[in-house]
Amino acid sequence: MQVKENVHTETNRPPEKWVRISQERQGARLIYLDSSATTPVCPAAAQALTQVLTEDFGNPSSRHFLGVSAKQRLDADRAVIATKLGCEKEEVFFTSGGTEANNLAVFGAVEAAKKYRNKKRIVVGATEHASVYESAKKLESVGYEVVWLQPDRYGNITPAQLAEAIDENTVLVSMMLVNNELGSILPAQAVKGIIKLKNAPALFHCDCVQAFCKLPFTVKSIGADLVSVSAHKVFGPKGIGALYVKKGVRILPQHIGGEQEMRIRPGTQATALIAGFAAAVNDFDTKAYAAEVKKIRDYAKQALSGIECVVFNSDEKASAYILNFSLVGFRSEIILNYLSERKICVSAGSACAGGKPSHVLQAITQDAAVRDSAIRLSFTHHNTVEEIDTLVTSLQNAVNTLAH
Repeated sequence: MQVKENVHTETNRPPEKWVRISQERQGARLIYLDSSATTPVCPAAAQALTQVLTEDFGNPSSRHFLGVSAKQRLDADRAVIATKLGCEKEEVFFTSGGTEANNLAVFGAVEAAKKYRNKKRIVVGATEHASVYESAKKLESVGYEVVWLQPDRYGNITPAQLAEAIDENTVLVSMMLVNNELGSILPAQAVKGIIKLKNAPALFHCDCVQAFCKLPFTVKSIGADLVSVSAHKVFGPKGIGALYVKKGVRILPQHIGGEQEMRIRPGTQATALIAGFAAAVNDFDTKAYAAEVKKIRDYAKQALSGIECVVFNSDEKASAYILNFSLVGFRSEIILNYLSERKICVSAGSACAGGKPSHVLQAITQDAAVRDSAIRLSFTHHNTVEEIDTLVTSLQNAVNTLAH
């Protein structure tokens, strides 16, 4: 395979130490293509974390000078997330991550909607992240009517499906902006208009964990009442996320015992993690990174097309950050182990699934051979065409070796 010119340039290449974090393992260079699961913390985030952990360590609820200083920093960091989302800082509530943000949005909205008495319809995509999917399943088990939006072969859902599913009894619509396994970009912008057209009291929740910083959107451009985001998908620390709650929207808290986060999410704020989150967001260059990632994704797709048994599960409209394909005839876990032995990190789906069959793949295809052999690649601007060449060569060798 002919190697194309590296998409990085010396002028925009990050510091070598950052690019090669943990890339020497037992004499082999690590190739990391699982960034939808998590990313390493960027230097700016690491520096902010360290400073708050060791210097600005006050509790923002304390009245002394260290507490006041911590509160001021917390407010400034909240403003960073708000600016990226295109909202006011008072509309941003910090959580422990995307999963908690999704849980809080779904259960908080549904409990607040009990005032509508007999209105109990919830509209949810069949390919939502487990934190939304399982929440909807639980609500369904206690008597809520859940309408599951069924995707096409590549995970796409249409506005017409939304219009058919939403009615005057709908109290919540939850649909992600970018699917975490397929990269499908869903028609979030259509939801609010359909809710108004159907005269429904529904709130619209949008899981934007895989879209935040990566796609140019604001909460207003997608028309959402509730938006979930997370830090560790964008080079921030694990354990911190946020929920946007539109001013005037009422949800009920799912925890009690404190006044923090305006009573929506009580508990002492994780100020160091929040500082790391804000620093990572400030450091993330949406436009420049997207251009580099698209070049890598396109190159990977072209290179993978040369392997005879490859079937793509992500289409051309999907986010460039995710490419899902099946190596038909070879079970995912076998391929993952084969690649892992060669220090190449990929996944078979969402890391939150814990090895269980993917409900996302079950929703898009009845072909067990395609489902059982699915591989997800997820990229950042740090990946190179050389890494893709190594991956594809390894996959071809796996096919040749394991077929016998």
